[in-house]
Amino acid sequence: MARIKTKRRFRRDRDQKRAFLRSLARNLLLNQRIKTTEARAKELRRFVEPLITEAKEDTVTTRRRISRHFDEKTVKKLIEEIGPKYKERPGGYTRIIKIGPRETDGAKEVFIELV
Repeated sequence: MARIKTKRRFRRDRDQKRAFLRSLARNLLLNQRIKTTEARAKELRRFVEPLITEAKEDTVTTRRRISRHFDEKTVKKLIEEIGPKYKERPGGYTRIIKIGPRETDGAKEVFIELV
């Protein structure tokens, strides 16, 4: 039985992919909604949701873990605004809304937003 790859590579090395996801996540957290492709949005969801879960609790350890990924402005917004907003919610902090194919190359475009 063949093993199925579950993570997307986006034709990037590991470090490039990590930087790419951090950039997308930062934009999502600061703007609450971004427009991107479906594959990117699905991978971004896997990256952002655990961070939001961790941001529910404001401790020094949490701030240090999150600051490994983001700048001070993003960390502050995540812990002081977004985390408390989802305190009672057990998960599912993002929503993906399909908006159809891109005109130039036909890629499936979506909006990903915080619920």
